[in-house]
Amino acid sequence: MSKDAKREALAQALSALPGWEEVTAAQLEDLQDTGLAHDHYRIAGSSWLLRVPKQSQFGYSAKDNLAYQAACFQRVSASGHAPGLGGVIEPSAGVPMGALIVRFIEGRPPSLPGDLPLLAEAMARVHALPLPAHEERPPLEDHQDPVAGIWREIQAQALSLPDAHLSAEAAAEIEEELAWAETFAAGVAREGRAQPVTLVLTDTHPGNFLVTPEGKAVIVDLEKALYGSPGVDLAHASVYSSTTWDLATQAELTTGEVAAFYDRYLEIARESGGTDFAAALRPWLLPMRRLLFLRAITWCALWRISHAAGAKRGKESAESTRDWSAENSDPALIAHVKDRTDLYLSAPILKRMRAEWRESPGLDELIG
Repeated sequence: MSKDAKREALAQALSALPGWEEVTAAQLEDLQDTGLAHDHYRIAGSSWLLRVPKQSQFGYSAKDNLAYQAACFQRVSASGHAPGLGGVIEPSAGVPMGALIVRFIEGRPPSLPGDLPLLAEAMARVHALPLPAHEERPPLEDHQDPVAGIWREIQAQALSLPDAHLSAEAAAEIEEELAWAETFAAGVAREGRAQPVTLVLTDTHPGNFLVTPEGKAVIVDLEKALYGSPGVDLAHASVYSSTTWDLATQAELTTGEVAAFYDRYLEIARESGGTDFAAALRPWLLPMRRLLFLRAITWCALWRISHAAGAKRGKESAESTRDWSAENSDPALIAHVKDRTDLYLSAPILKRMRAEWRESPGLDELIG
């Protein structure tokens, strides 16, 4: 479908909703394609944005994916650090994945390391939201054992490693870390060790945030929120493969800068969640960072072998809409992602990332 045809279909679907009857395709401003999972259209003359899924990264149907994302915005926006939800366009033949109407955020990309304290505060405020009872958490995923939850994801993605054309040195780096993770996950399960569970954002690389003129960090790419480990959010915001991912926010942080980010988060967490929460979370920060490293790296392998496949059709009725195909995104974006994944799957960068816990002083020693 051409861009003009997409705008026409979106405008027609939007005009069927109360309050939007007069909207036209000309009012939908196609924003730059910067993500693999969504297109975005600013609704001219309003403070709203259309967020149009290209796929479901969790592999949900179009209907379930939209309901999940709507719940993400509804719940996380209660923190004051995410856009509000204004409405839902259900999946249809013209808009097969549906769309969300979310508040448009005026802001700039974070500048690292200077804005890391703002990201720490945003995550701390989200993590401090009241935790609902288990039966009230759906449709969001509920990782009552966060280690088991992320380990399952790592294992599924790691099936791609044999076909990812890794160098022998790179494969050895990853295999060593996988062996540690398997032992660690088994030990946690066997001993019943528990860590704090909160509402978490999951996909917290700095490019997913904007900093408002008032100096508040707002997460604007929000589709993977779930109930799980705050340590994963902190890791994903500050690991090398995240801070160098987005061109607008690229920075290579020192271990000391990462430690200062963690320290700031813990300081805010003690104020908002109590000293008991911060003390209970502290021992889990490095293990969850290592697991996040594996989640990121195995995703790179998965993308490497799957993006060349043809785009899925008939998404409106498909049982799963996960679709990494290059047809879904601008060629320049695909080239950027290929460049980044090639870098992160290289042995020198794998060694660099693992140095945080293999060299001394390591990150765990520097966090207060």
